[in-house]
Amino acid sequence: MKVCVLVLGLILVLSRCEARSPYQAVLQHSRIRGRQQGPNVCAMQQIKGTDRKYFTNCKQWYHRKVCGKPTVITYECCPGYEKIPGEKGCPAALPLVNIYNTLGVVGASTTQMYSDRAKLREEVEGPGSFTFFAPSNEAWAALPTEILDALVSNVNIELLNALHYHMVNRRLTSEELKHGSSFASMYQDFHVHIHHYSNGIVTVNCARLIKPDQHATNGIVHVVDRVITAISSNVNTLIDVDEDLETLRTAIAAAGLTPMLESDGQYTIFAPTNEAFEKIPPETLNRILGDPVALKDLLNYHILKQMHCAESIVSGTPMETLQGTVLEVGCDGDHMTLNGKAIITKKDQLGTNGVVHYINELLIPDSAKTLLELAEGSSVTTASRLFAEAGLSPHLTGSEALTLLAPLNDAFKGSVTMSPDMKKLMTNHLVKQQLSSKSLYDGQELETLGGLTLRVFVYRNNLCIENACIAAHDKTGRYASMFTVDKVLTPPMGTIMDILKADDRFSLLVGAIQTAGMTELLNQQRAHTFFAPTNNAFNALPRLQLNNLLRDHQELSAMLRYHLGEGLLVSGGVSSHTRVKPLQGEKLELGLRNYTVYVNKVPVADADLMATNGVVHAVDSIIRSLPPKVDREQADGPASPLRSAASSRAEAKSFRNDDLFQKVIRSRSSRTMGQ
Repeated sequence: MKVCVLVLGLILVLSRCEARSPYQAVLQHSRIRGRQQGPNVCAMQQIKGTDRKYFTNCKQWYHRKVCGKPTVITYECCPGYEKIPGEKGCPAALPLVNIYNTLGVVGASTTQMYSDRAKLREEVEGPGSFTFFAPSNEAWAALPTEILDALVSNVNIELLNALHYHMVNRRLTSEELKHGSSFASMYQDFHVHIHHYSNGIVTVNCARLIKPDQHATNGIVHVVDRVITAISSNVNTLIDVDEDLETLRTAIAAAGLTPMLESDGQYTIFAPTNEAFEKIPPETLNRILGDPVALKDLLNYHILKQMHCAESIVSGTPMETLQGTVLEVGCDGDHMTLNGKAIITKKDQLGTNGVVHYINELLIPDSAKTLLELAEGSSVTTASRLFAEAGLSPHLTGSEALTLLAPLNDAFKGSVTMSPDMKKLMTNHLVKQQLSSKSLYDGQELETLGGLTLRVFVYRNNLCIENACIAAHDKTGRYASMFTVDKVLTPPMGTIMDILKADDRFSLLVGAIQTAGMTELLNQQRAHTFFAPTNNAFNALPRLQLNNLLRDHQELSAMLRYHLGEGLLVSGGVSSHTRVKPLQGEKLELGLRNYTVYVNKVPVADADLMATNGVVHAVDSIIRSLPPKVDREQADGPASPLRSAASSRAEAKSFRNDDLFQKVIRSRSSRTMGQ
């Protein structure tokens, strides 16, 4: 029985908590936040320095911001309730009166006055069931003087018609004001257009309902923040008749988008003015206007799939365009923003199938850009300069199908100047196909304009092309793509053995490899990762120990094989607790700290020396097995720096305890006793 009661109680709670619409959800949250002030009190967020108030949702409550501006919390009676002197909160329901009298108590007394003057009072006092979208007193005050004068100078026709357009001949609660719906008004059946957004904001013809659901005996009043006007034209007609949009009109016709903008829909168009087009370099603009594919992408990038009035935006929100990518539509105080920029000059030009917002800056999507344009204004400006200095600009501005591997500015160390070698290197940053990183696979080979073959490596945490790993999302241009990478490419120029022989730091290692008979192994076309000890690593060993090691070919080979891992692992593929299986011995534990790779606690001094059969990572210490009980979380910890003679002797003692060198000592001791 108790279980049944609990279940029933839970169902009742859930039924009460379940919001019937986005507005009801926000109203409910405002009630919860205001309940400490008494019954039927709603918490409102008011933008500082303005009269604009919003029912608060959870996100806004904690951020205390609307359109980037700080808010203060105020408390008001929730819709339909009023205060009683001496009592807490708003315990009394408002007395139910007719619409005319309701206007006077909900902040729409100016609408009440004009209803009187237009001989509408008798109608809204009498029998019926009406919905009145009543402009607030502030809305009438904000109306341009010439428009207001035109209305009040002809109250029996113009003013009456304007008020009738704010009325629907049926009762419509906020719950019935569905997103995208429209209702015939009482002015010649011209429709009013409703949008009920997911953030709880409801608009009629882009006017925000600031006091919804004020019930009356003969209908319902929704107070709105502006005077609305009848709509009869679609968005294409709005663009057609405005000379300030002449270039846009021509572009829409050339792209064949006119039928779409004349058809039914719920579009949001960010309409570039003539001034916006004039800001674009003529060669860029002419190229796009002369390319039907690029032009269509450009225009579709200015059109959202859903209709958004300015009042629906209270914070930055990514919204999908017809072009397929997103724009961040936001606001900064009273200004609507696009991608964080206040470039919208005129808002809420409403049509029957959408809304037009004017912008003074043309938005060019990546899909309409050349490679050079993709790189402009980004974090690869150094690479862009070097490509130009290398004489590669025709490739970056043409129509070839290419993929540009563009290193970040930070990838270039010091001052970089053009030279024959640098020109060759930059040419090898251009791959002959237009690729998407999502289509790359491990082991794939890519041909560069310089004639080299680059390899693709797919790791759990990264996608790399040779030593350079992709550091940002692809930029896909009209004909070519750009991958931003974290390093300058170092294409392989030989085998592992060739790399070691060409570097003086590895002269002792080369000798050791030859002594151990491993030269052929390191020339074979198999993928290896070599943690290559430098001369410093060998010289850090006590002389006797080093001599013994170099004389024992078997133990020397075992030590080298412990430094040689199976498979090819560049530094970008290393993450926490990465493990590599060496050719001999226990697995190597790798980690990453402060952009340095550690292997068994030994830091890699120089990473990613690329070879045709693997990769070399230079280490300045001989790598030893970790004790069995060492927590692997410490495998990426910092090793000691190169030691003094005293610390070297101390480490040599611990080094001799290693299994590898225990065998060497036992072998030497047995031969001595035999003598």
